[in-house]
Amino acid sequence: MAYRSTPQGDRSTRARLVLVLLGMILAANILFGLTAGASDASALSVLRSWLSGAGTDGVALSARDSIIIYEIRLPRVVLGALIGAALAVSGAVMQGLFRNPLADPGLVGVSAGAALGAISVIVLGGTVLGPLLALFGIYALPLAAFLGGLAITIVLYRVATRRGQTSIATMLLAGIALGAMASAFSGVLIYLADDRQLRDLTFWGLGSLAGATWTKILAAGPIIVLALIVTPFLARGLNALALGEAAASHLGIPVQRLKAVAIVSVAAATGASVAVSGGIGFVGIVVPHLLRLLMGPDNRYLLPASALLGASMLLLADAVSRTIVAPAELPIGIITAAVGGPFFLWILLRKRGVLDL
Repeated sequence: MAYRSTPQGDRSTRARLVLVLLGMILAANILFGLTAGASDASALSVLRSWLSGAGTDGVALSARDSIIIYEIRLPRVVLGALIGAALAVSGAVMQGLFRNPLADPGLVGVSAGAALGAISVIVLGGTVLGPLLALFGIYALPLAAFLGGLAITIVLYRVATRRGQTSIATMLLAGIALGAMASAFSGVLIYLADDRQLRDLTFWGLGSLAGATWTKILAAGPIIVLALIVTPFLARGLNALALGEAAASHLGIPVQRLKAVAIVSVAAATGASVAVSGGIGFVGIVVPHLLRLLMGPDNRYLLPASALLGASMLLLADAVSRTIVAPAELPIGIITAAVGGPFFLWILLRKRGVLDL
């Protein structure tokens, strides 16, 4: 059974207000992300530095704080905002494509496929996949993750969809199976890894923004931004697709092209995100579901709102991960799982009549 995807009454005014509010929340989270941590730079000093162009009047940042904020925290905030937006929008697009609220790149194996592609490059980049690294350079890792996520997404869609109808139970079970297979192959590669690669993969698998650099942003950022630019153009088609593929076709929607673009966009955004941050789960299921409760399911507003709230949520989770066990750092994937796991159970309880297991 598909979830209801048409609003009761016009919620466009509320949706616009929510978008404005989410933009303000994101701006506040960006500032909080720049100032939270061991450095004593305050939010006010950061603002004064931006407005005054960093002078010598005693209110600008010190040289030490400038390095911490602009060379360490700013790349982290930019990358976190991009990844949060990518994961949330990917979840919203998958839920619109599969016409159910339980689709999420992390839950249905897409992230596992992307992780397999990334791990393959990390472990085999010096041997079998050496030519790939030589050819694509810094883009080899996000490209491999994209291909892994794309393969899982295509197989999942073909398995779970029959005669234009997608079975939630089949989707979840197929996603678990495909994710398990991808994890098994990843386990083989991890077994072959050396000690240095093993340490990196262990921390990377828990999800973190600790290694954020401008180089990583240059590698993954263009892919994520391109995917985010494409997704708003899918909104009208996803709204029509909620009525079924046949009805969408009668409304003039090129359904097959819509599905192809949606699948590629999700795989690109998820793959690039996983490549640079590791496994960060539940953002794609928590954010769109909260927004549907708040502003309705119209994808014209849901997709940009998901980008804003996803970015804010991940930045807030990252700030918590940096401060909760300071001076150490908790992997951000633990934070998102601690919040997203109970939320997912709540969704299942609300929709227990939908799952026919």
